[in-house]
Amino acid sequence: MYCPFCFPEIDKEQNIVLSNEYCLFVQKPQPVLFGSGLIVPKNHRETVFDLTPEEWQATFGLLQQVKERLDKEYQPQGYNVGWNCGHVGGQEIFHAHLHVIPRFEDEPLAGKGIRYWLKQQSNQRISAE
Repeated sequence: MYCPFCFPEIDKEQNIVLSNEYCLFVQKPQPVLFGSGLIVPKNHRETVFDLTPEEWQATFGLLQQVKERLDKEYQPQGYNVGWNCGHVGGQEIFHAHLHVIPRFEDEPLAGKGIRYWLKQQSNQRISAE
């Protein structure tokens, strides 16, 4: 399966904004998720659970730098930060990547967190009733 993060095309498709020894912060223009981006390990890891301790530490360090940069550039009022793991968990690209999404008080869904749509009655498991 083709992994867009494991090939040189990443420089053409995404803008590498920050990096360290183990990971990159990439952004692609997003008309809805303004200022959002991904922290991606340089080595192929399918999910967050496959990161080495060094990659985990480097991801956390880069996340702090990303927040500082986005705070200065966009002045968001909040953030959503999260991983999708596995197909059922919403992962579409099977190379671990941490979503960093600035949130703004003038958004229609301001105040709604990552679990908002998951907590809806329509998402209740049939076998759990």
